[in-house]
Amino acid sequence: MKKTSTRLADGRELIYYDQRDDTVRDAVDHRPLDATATTSEIRRDPLLGDAVAVASHRQGRTYHPPADQCPLCPTREGRLSEIPDSSYDVVVFENRFPSLAGDSGRCEVVCFTSDHDASFADLTEEQTRLVLDAWTDRTLELSHLPSVEQVFCFENRGEEIGVTLGHPHGQIYAYPFTTPRTALMLRSLATHKEATGGENLFDAVLARELAGERVVLEGEHWVAFVPYAAHWPYEIHLYPKRRVPDLLGLDEAARSEFPKVYLELLRRFDRIFDERTGGERTVGENSAGGNPTGGPATPYIAAWHQAPFGALDEFDGVTRDDFALHLELFTIRRTSGKLKFLAGSESGMSVFINDVPPERAAERLREVASQ
Repeated sequence: MKKTSTRLADGRELIYYDQRDDTVRDAVDHRPLDATATTSEIRRDPLLGDAVAVASHRQGRTYHPPADQCPLCPTREGRLSEIPDSSYDVVVFENRFPSLAGDSGRCEVVCFTSDHDASFADLTEEQTRLVLDAWTDRTLELSHLPSVEQVFCFENRGEEIGVTLGHPHGQIYAYPFTTPRTALMLRSLATHKEATGGENLFDAVLARELAGERVVLEGEHWVAFVPYAAHWPYEIHLYPKRRVPDLLGLDEAARSEFPKVYLELLRRFDRIFDERTGGERTVGENSAGGNPTGGPATPYIAAWHQAPFGALDEFDGVTRDDFALHLELFTIRRTSGKLKFLAGSESGMSVFINDVPPERAAERLREVASQ
């Protein structure tokens, strides 16, 4: 992997990640951009303890541009974009409309490929490995910023999820605090550790799932399963079998196997509702993004959970090494043509109601395996 850092016209950082070591990146951003101005502010809910980012400048962000005006495509034939060069493998750059900025953290965009009509599932194993290396490098670099306590790499796909740019891309949020969801995991870790005399809760969960009926896919170094108390209709948790706190901790064997495992999971997601694989997909149904099976794409969120880099003193004896890196992949579609909306119980009280039994979801995800 070759890494080349440059600056856009408004001063934001842009980084090329290339497969070839001899790639030269010297294109200049010629757009007449003013310096980026942000109004990001972190406020704390006094009752829940949650942090809320207030970012009014995001109201003006780019919203569903036509394909020939996509800001994430390479610059070509006089059409200037966020990427000055005429092609790229993987690109990461500071978000022009960040939710977090300055002392409130940092937001970055990760472009997985220059192909506007592709999806992550269309990538080769080599391209997927490059994305993994980029995620890892950004986790390392962002963790060194004094304002950052946690790094979150994720992808939203599909207009149903709320994606406003159709180009295959993800984001990285570098938070100045430990996120509420991670704090809940850490508290559960601490409680379980004390109650069992030192047993790791992640290890216990993984052992139980490996012995059960909800395993979807298992490799030598990774295992994917539908969790016992899945929140979403189709939800997969992907764990390395050797517990590590973050992407930096993965060894070469796990890194090498990841692309094959992850691409297979994404492709299965696109087959869940496909009539040709026994699903209930309605002919003509569509959503943003491609589908390597030939049908419409399943909207999803893919989210990496990593240990915070800040102090964990409030979590009673829990260390970073107690945390287990894992990826959560889920869709808000519950059946053909129907989405799972967060209604009163979920949005008002954070009590999820799942219409699809996790055992049936795991069975379905095994049924649509690649031949």
